[in-house]
Amino acid sequence: MLEKTFDPAAVEPRLYKKWEESGVFSPSDAKETFSIVIPPPNVTGSLHIGHALNNTLQDVLTRFERMRGKAALWLPGTDHAGIATQMVVERQLAASGTNVGRREMGREAFVAKVWEWKAESGGTIVKQLRRLGASCDWSRERFTLDDGLSAAVRKVFVTLHKQGLMYRDKRLVNWDPQFQTAISDLEVEQKEVDGHYWHFAYPLADGVTFDYPVKDEDGNDTTETRDYIVVATTRLETMLGDSGVAVHPDDERYKGLVGKFVILPITGRRIPIVADEYADPAKGSGAVKITPAHDFNDFGVGKRHDLAQINILDTQANLLAVDPVPAEYRGMERFAARKAIIARAEEEGWLKQVEKTKHMVPHGDRSGVVIEPFLTDQWYVNAGELAKEAIKAVEDGRTVFEPRNWEKTYFEWMRNIEPWCVSRQLWWGHRIPAWYAEDGYIFVAETEAEAHAQAEAHYGQKVALKQDEDVLDTWFSSALWPFSTMGWPEEASDLQRFYPTHTLITGFDIIFFWVARMMMMGLHFTGQAPFKRVFINALVRDDKGQKMSKSKGNVMDPLVLIDEFGADALRFTLTAMSGQGRDIKLAKPRIEGYRNFSTKLWNATRFTQMNECARVEGFDPSTAKLTLSRWIRGEVQKTLSSVTQALEACAFDDAASALYKFIWNVFCDWYLELAKPILNGDDEAAKAEIRAMTAWVLDQAMILLHPVMPFITEELWEKTGHSDMLIAHSWPKFDASAIDAEADEEINWLIDLISEIRSIRSEMNVPGSARAPLSLSGASDVTARRLKTHEDLILFLGRLSEVKVGEAAAGSVPFVAGEATAHLAIAEFIDLKAETARLAKGIADFDKTIEGVRRKLDNPAFVSKAPEEVIAENRERLEEAENGKAKLAAALERLKAAS
Repeated sequence: MLEKTFDPAAVEPRLYKKWEESGVFSPSDAKETFSIVIPPPNVTGSLHIGHALNNTLQDVLTRFERMRGKAALWLPGTDHAGIATQMVVERQLAASGTNVGRREMGREAFVAKVWEWKAESGGTIVKQLRRLGASCDWSRERFTLDDGLSAAVRKVFVTLHKQGLMYRDKRLVNWDPQFQTAISDLEVEQKEVDGHYWHFAYPLADGVTFDYPVKDEDGNDTTETRDYIVVATTRLETMLGDSGVAVHPDDERYKGLVGKFVILPITGRRIPIVADEYADPAKGSGAVKITPAHDFNDFGVGKRHDLAQINILDTQANLLAVDPVPAEYRGMERFAARKAIIARAEEEGWLKQVEKTKHMVPHGDRSGVVIEPFLTDQWYVNAGELAKEAIKAVEDGRTVFEPRNWEKTYFEWMRNIEPWCVSRQLWWGHRIPAWYAEDGYIFVAETEAEAHAQAEAHYGQKVALKQDEDVLDTWFSSALWPFSTMGWPEEASDLQRFYPTHTLITGFDIIFFWVARMMMMGLHFTGQAPFKRVFINALVRDDKGQKMSKSKGNVMDPLVLIDEFGADALRFTLTAMSGQGRDIKLAKPRIEGYRNFSTKLWNATRFTQMNECARVEGFDPSTAKLTLSRWIRGEVQKTLSSVTQALEACAFDDAASALYKFIWNVFCDWYLELAKPILNGDDEAAKAEIRAMTAWVLDQAMILLHPVMPFITEELWEKTGHSDMLIAHSWPKFDASAIDAEADEEINWLIDLISEIRSIRSEMNVPGSARAPLSLSGASDVTARRLKTHEDLILFLGRLSEVKVGEAAAGSVPFVAGEATAHLAIAEFIDLKAETARLAKGIADFDKTIEGVRRKLDNPAFVSKAPEEVIAENRERLEEAENGKAKLAAALERLKAAS
């Protein structure tokens, strides 16, 4: 006999250890394969709720396909996370009190220290995934810096370089002054801050003046003669690097100045005025200072007009300590220089106006500091060329996004893709396989020996070489993940068997970071798209629809939730709420509700044990004769079909809904209730059939539920006498012939009748102890027979005094029962006046709510200003109120019939 309650804390570790030690996580020898690669979490990471969702869905699919007899491979691993990991170790060094940092240690010693940290503390998330029940093949676990993946990275870099798709160039990058490295656009967080527009007067050179249109004191149009041009900027310290002023070619105010020069304040440098459409006549003065080395837009203007690229900052965003920075500002911190330049402009009179503004300022998503556009030599991939085939692969359906709307996002990114800067000024990562001779000539090779051989061939003698100090962007190695983890560039058996993979499950936020780059690299190096389907999972929010964040205090830790409710309850919650195209509003009561669902299954199993419903070897459900048996057999097939189709389509919420409905409603609430009289009766043959059928149905329920709730189902499987492991059990085959239309119609008629009786009793506040009579008028012979056959059940479950075919008794509430009209006589058990008043008040309360919410939603000002989650909450309130009102109105109409 089962224990009274299921204890997840005791059962989950034991079962997971059993699964892992059995080798069942490794793919079988089956011919048909299913493969999926885990989005590798950072080696520094801990399991958060987004990981829990993403990995639950991957595990559901993997367990499902494994049970379907496929050689299922879920390949796990972690990412070396360049900036994040280096940051963790540098912080540890800073906290150690030794005053020895990365640069004092030197590269080799520091990298060794990071590997030491990785051995001791890295991979925490891998242990945490086990707690979730992730059935990954841990024997194949990879790390983006392991030897095999490192070899693949070098191969790809060298090949791209030979093909002219990897090159070194001097361009503007997003520079993080704290980490002193380039970062990608996707690692930049735009924050709205309070700032200023400073309007400066740049004096015109060579005595040039022009008439500028203004308003006189009376508001009339006039002009004033100016010997200066006004420019505005929010980053005035960059003026020291200005090499031009741009005006729009159609701006009549400045047409005569194009080709003339201004004298840059402080520096005294002559810089030209150029005509360029980048300048917006309607913005500010219409004249724009151009700093090609410190602004992405200005860089383009500078290229078009051959303006000098003057860098004034060092790698820490301090002003350079050399020319071209004037002596008094050399070495000054950028924001201190800003204050000093403002003071000088005020003193010398060329600060014309200060305008307060709110504007977006780029910050490093990890460092939190303001990012500087910085001109530097970096390595780039020609992503535009690689993107061509990756775009075609989605256009022609080789790879499909689910939901399909994410394809638009993918296309927008890929069709406007920029060169990919892949070098990072870090020490932890894949060091760039490029070596430099003293004259700057670059030798790109997979090994240092190959680079020296190239150099000797080039110079005719041996020369000294120095390897590039930079490492590759972490996403570069991640882009190779689907095929490098399978053994590429070798013709490994895993590569031949499991690549391309079947499904990728990931978040929308890394479509650009990762999905697009995997598509490009996979197609270029293997000729095949890395996956057939990309499923974009939802975002997990709090119960009010707000994004979870530590600052808001609304973060839900999945490990804490597992401790409180068990892994199965969390998994089912996330699966049930994973509808395509909508975010998940997660709340503890929802998880608690699904824990109650598992408790319901546990208690139902205990009930079957107490009633001797044991599995019968060789039992064939198709031989069942009882109507109840034939009905439940068909319900199993319907559920099997629904769950299978849903999981095949990644409709995880539909699968969970079908499972919940079958186990809670069909099996527990109805089948077991309808079976009780038989189990307690004297008909031994009927009793034996129901016992065997009940055991079989319970087995099917556990099999179908296992991918979503693996722990409780495996435990119940073992405790109900099975010798094999459920995780390795075969998925059932659908049998349409097992659905019995006649049995379906009869049992569903019975369920509908009892449900309607219970609903009326609840709506009308009929006391539980009251036994009302029920009569059916207009009943067919079939209905009359059913009424007679199931009379005892209807009396018991409906709490009735009698059931008969006949006319309505006085004080009856009518309702439809098939072709007949049923009449439940309840007037004598309730206060009709009080019930009428109660229902009327309820309707009035709902009307008040409906009116108030509609007033809000019909107000354009509210809809335009209110947060999205608030609008959604109000729409839900309106729907609930309208449904509640309709229910009470129907009850009131019924009550009138009984009066």
